[in-house]
Amino acid sequence: MAVSLSLLPGPRCLWDEPVRVAVQGLAPQQPVTLRAALRDETGRRFQAAARYRADAGGRLDLARAPALGGSFSGLEPMGLFWSLQPEKPFWRLVKRDVQTPFLVDLEVYEGHDPRPTRLLARVVHERGFLGPGVKRIPVREGSLRATLFLPPGSGPFPGIIDIFGTGGGLFEYRASLLASHGFAVLALAYYGFEDLPKEMKEFHLEYFEEAVQYLKNHPQVKGPGVGLLGFSKGGDLCLSMASHLKDITATVTLNSSLANVGAALHYKGMTYPPLSGDRKRIKMTEDGFTDIIDFLSNPFEEAGQKSLIPIEKAESSFLFIVGLDDHNWKSEFYAKEAARLLQAHRKKKPEIICYPATGHYIEPPYFPVCLVSFHKLVGRLVIWGGEIKAHSMAQIDAWKQLQAFFHKHLGNCQKMNLSKM
Repeated sequence: MAVSLSLLPGPRCLWDEPVRVAVQGLAPQQPVTLRAALRDETGRRFQAAARYRADAGGRLDLARAPALGGSFSGLEPMGLFWSLQPEKPFWRLVKRDVQTPFLVDLEVYEGHDPRPTRLLARVVHERGFLGPGVKRIPVREGSLRATLFLPPGSGPFPGIIDIFGTGGGLFEYRASLLASHGFAVLALAYYGFEDLPKEMKEFHLEYFEEAVQYLKNHPQVKGPGVGLLGFSKGGDLCLSMASHLKDITATVTLNSSLANVGAALHYKGMTYPPLSGDRKRIKMTEDGFTDIIDFLSNPFEEAGQKSLIPIEKAESSFLFIVGLDDHNWKSEFYAKEAARLLQAHRKKKPEIICYPATGHYIEPPYFPVCLVSFHKLVGRLVIWGGEIKAHSMAQIDAWKQLQAFFHKHLGNCQKMNLSKM
């Protein structure tokens, strides 16, 4: 009997969907090595490998068999995906074009040698970002530069604005995946894209207000308000939006600041300067990387607290998702202070979910963990924090938690049948 690899629910699925990997046709108790590899859109290779042993019937099911070592160990059915690491050091996996899938090569090799050479079976697994029937609509109305993702059907759907961090450009992969869970999601660029500002110098909240009104007034979006999802710098922009703008019902941030960071923010004659920092507080690790955890000032100790976001003005419900090993800034401190301010002003008590051994880059499930990469504003390789397995598990749970929060506060929506990918 020839050795074969099988995938359930099938050879194609969405990136955030788990897949069950099994091998048939092996000899009883046969030792094998499984490898996974993909190339990103720049051609950079990511790879993982783990050692296994077949059962008495010559079958290997990763949902039942523990890995005996390699990139991970123990019972980890999706370990070959979340443990992927770049061949080029400090390279982060990013999906730019959501209209094409990542192709993952899954291979079975004979034996447990450091570099087994006899290939027994191979399949190519497609992991996509645009679900069946999801509409991708470029938005160039007024000053907006964005992409709207709509689930199949006429709706109306709960609406979310999705904002990323300091990298600039338009990132669509999180929004496209959320649309496959029944949300209408507007992926919003705010600099470094088309005719938007080229650099992070100053922003105007009126631009983000325009995005809120666009989504709120869309005929396929369920009102009366919309949700906000922001990571890093996108998180503090979401907090500013919730504090100043109308029609914000639910706000989720991933490792955000409670102060305006990186660029001045203007709104109706008011200006919030960026929070100050001190380069003398930047540290170097033993490995020669930059640690910026102490760079920023405490916004409560800054003269006049001018950079502090007035979150006590917000009427939104809040969920703060925090990596307890975030080395970009002190996310746990910001979340707890935000909760204190909201409760002191008798606003809704926010939800805070903290993940141990979890760093800054909290991505959708199964994205490889980025521990170190180049920071555009710092101009150096910086550490982001986290441990690979714990951070990977946090990404899976956080993805479920933020969807449940939006369902609760924006209204339920019907999840798509992903098995038809």
